[in-house]
Amino acid sequence: MVPVIDDEGGAPLRCCLRRSEPGERIALVSYAPLRRWAARTGADPGAYDEQGPVFVHAEECAGPDGEGLPFVNAHRTVRRYSAEGHILGGRLVEDADGFDAAFEETFDDPAVALVHVRAVEYGCFLYEVRRP
Repeated sequence: MVPVIDDEGGAPLRCCLRRSEPGERIALVSYAPLRRWAARTGADPGAYDEQGPVFVHAEECAGPDGEGLPFVNAHRTVRRYSAEGHILGGRLVEDADGFDAAFEETFDDPAVALVHVRAVEYGCFLYEVRRP
């Protein structure tokens, strides 16, 4: 991990689910979003066990504040996964008002175990939502 000072701000921080502020120390690290879930559930995502970059604070972080859905101010994809960790499809969500319908539609399918919300522009993992 190589910490840097974020001069501009705006990086989507995976650790606390908010955008960075100018002057914060952050780092871009490699993360495999299915691994912890797969280890806990016994799933074998196989080729879907992807690894990619996420931004985190360079120092200890208090985590999310729990207030509402994060990162809803831009186009996002809701990617569906089975209990085995295989991709079942996805849906583009164009604005903050579309998330409730996207999650309802997604979890109406009993084959869906969890979803990843991802940034459209780079496909980066932002956060996970599990079946209620």
